[in-house]
Amino acid sequence: QVQLVESGGGLVQPGGSLRLSCAASGIIFNDYTMAWYRQAPGKQRELVAHVSSTGRVNYADSVKGRFTISRDNAMNTVSLQMNSLKSEDTAVYYCSAQRFKANYWGQGTQVTVSS
Repeated sequence: QVQLVESGGGLVQPGGSLRLSCAASGIIFNDYTMAWYRQAPGKQRELVAHVSSTGRVNYADSVKGRFTISRDNAMNTVSLQMNSLKSEDTAVYYCSAQRFKANYWGQGTQVTVSS
């Protein structure tokens, strides 16, 4: 059974930082591209960042220079360090594991950026 469990969401003021983590089980973690998506109220889910099985990373333009994705293959975890947070970063953040046609999702964690 595949499980992706996110943690680290919460309320933060504009300009602040948060670190999200996702613990994966039930998959051969090293074989999967790991990604973070987000979905704001009334909007479609969008890709925030991903890191391939070989370590290649990619970011949405809106978060470049502020967010950093990283993976720890020994611990089967992927993290998202979010700095200089803005109100428009408010969303539910989802962890995803992707390999060929397989695509697994976590339950999501709420990030709210507000003063």
